[in-house]
Amino acid sequence: MELVYDFLLYALLAGTAVYCITIYNGLVRLRNNVERAFANIEVSLKQRHTELPMLVEVCKGYMKHEREVLVAIVEARSRVHRAQAEHDIRELGKAETQMRQSLSNLFARVEDYPDLKANESMKALSERISVLEDVIADRREIYNESVRLNNTRIQEVPDVIFANIFRFEEHEYLSFEADAMQATRISL
Repeated sequence: MELVYDFLLYALLAGTAVYCITIYNGLVRLRNNVERAFANIEVSLKQRHTELPMLVEVCKGYMKHEREVLVAIVEARSRVHRAQAEHDIRELGKAETQMRQSLSNLFARVEDYPDLKANESMKALSERISVLEDVIADRREIYNESVRLNNTRIQEVPDVIFANIFRFEEHEYLSFEADAMQATRISL
């Protein structure tokens, strides 16, 4: 009889250990998904980051009287880069809003310059940036869904116990202001 109790005790301990490991691994998986989703956003932002100076250079020759538009893009680019480097999600959202507004303003002004609209480099860069804007919007949605899943799970019982013990933290959503939610459309 004592052997049966020992077996039951060991089985209970083993079951509890497996249960705890399963919860912990699930929390790790969610945290890693959030980090991977943010890394994917960073890749797209870096790609756009390298395209913007070329776009500004193409525009400079044509838009001599539109300096403030080009400066706004350069400043927004710097803000995005800084927020990325610091992993400051709130500031990244604000900087992205500024970037999208600056790009929209630039492409609205390009309409006044027929030679610039017809420039092949401008067309190619515009198309590339438009595609990247769509990719960033899609990746932002995936990131926010990963954050939602992570944050919900670490608030639920019994996961909240493990989350507190092992210091799993909630992540912040990446949000853009309402007028920046539309992807930047470029029609040249």
